[in-house]
Amino acid sequence: MEAVVGLLVMLLGVSHGVETHCDGRQDGAQCYGALGGTVVLQLMDSASEIFKYKWNKTKTTTILIVRNNTILSNEMKDRSVFTPSNGTFKINNLIRTDGAEYTLQIFDSNGQMSGQRTLQLSIQAPVSSVLLDSECLSQGEMRVSCSSEGADSPQYSWTLDGHTLTDAQLLSGNKETNNITLKQDVSGRLVCSVRNHISSVSEEKNISTCGFIFINCTLPDGTNISQWVFSANNTLCIDPTTTPTMITDKLTSSVEHEKNLPILAGVLSALVILLMVGVAVVCRHRKKQNNKPKEEDDQELTYADVNIVQRPGRQMHQKAETEVEYDQVKFSGRPQKTTEMEVEYGQVKFSGRPRKTVQPKEDECVYAKVRNSR
Repeated sequence: MEAVVGLLVMLLGVSHGVETHCDGRQDGAQCYGALGGTVVLQLMDSASEIFKYKWNKTKTTTILIVRNNTILSNEMKDRSVFTPSNGTFKINNLIRTDGAEYTLQIFDSNGQMSGQRTLQLSIQAPVSSVLLDSECLSQGEMRVSCSSEGADSPQYSWTLDGHTLTDAQLLSGNKETNNITLKQDVSGRLVCSVRNHISSVSEEKNISTCGFIFINCTLPDGTNISQWVFSANNTLCIDPTTTPTMITDKLTSSVEHEKNLPILAGVLSALVILLMVGVAVVCRHRKKQNNKPKEEDDQELTYADVNIVQRPGRQMHQKAETEVEYDQVKFSGRPQKTTEMEVEYGQVKFSGRPRKTVQPKEDECVYAKVRNSR
């Protein structure tokens, strides 16, 4: 009982302030009002020129009697307002029993009825809330249910990513019911809208597939497989020598390899740059060495045996003149003659280092062995 009372209080709270309008000047008009709300009924254009009229409920209960613009009776005066100047009848705090067929009867000054028309007033509870729920079925389908609280005569509609749900996306049901079943590959932003004649509420949910994949292959024995399977447990249409663990390891290794690619590329680029710099330095160094002028390889002579022989018929000069000074020695094809004496070289050795020009001390000669023969 407390739950029912709480629901009624909630509905009245939602309906409070909901105002609807209806044109009842046409015979047979259908009007709606929110439970606990307000409805404004347009009964006529102006009542000032009408001598007398009555507004009856279900032809048995008279609600309103007006004559010469004077209200004679109003059975709903505690929660209604009638305005003769514009012919509107406003009912507040609508209740269920307010829903009925109403008849307006018009009379002339002779008391004769000159016309009548009816309208149907329906009272509905507005949509207070919408609950959207989904579940995966055994073959990967998704069942979605949309429920509303308190709404009278609710109507449902579905959209996916802003577009009306199509029959191609539905496995069962239709887009105007509160329970639908989506196919295995349907995903996106699903919206369920619930409405009636006085209110409308929507609820949305992002849905994804249930983890199923569609396989289509032929096994070695010739069996053709074409169905939806749960991808995590799939053992069909794969290489029998490749186990799920191996597949996972390969995928993990591939992912790790892809993660390391930028690092490896950076290291390789650094090595290539260092190699190019090293080659450039070496080439530049060699070029500088080749461009330097070559020093004369004046070879230093080492005399192992020197014989001084006097030519026949010639006298020896003074001893001072017999001394031989060697400042520089150049070779053409034969040894140069520095004195009148003939110098014979027994052995000549060359050192590999450049000659250093050293001025020997005066009257100083270095001989390995000198023989003076006459």
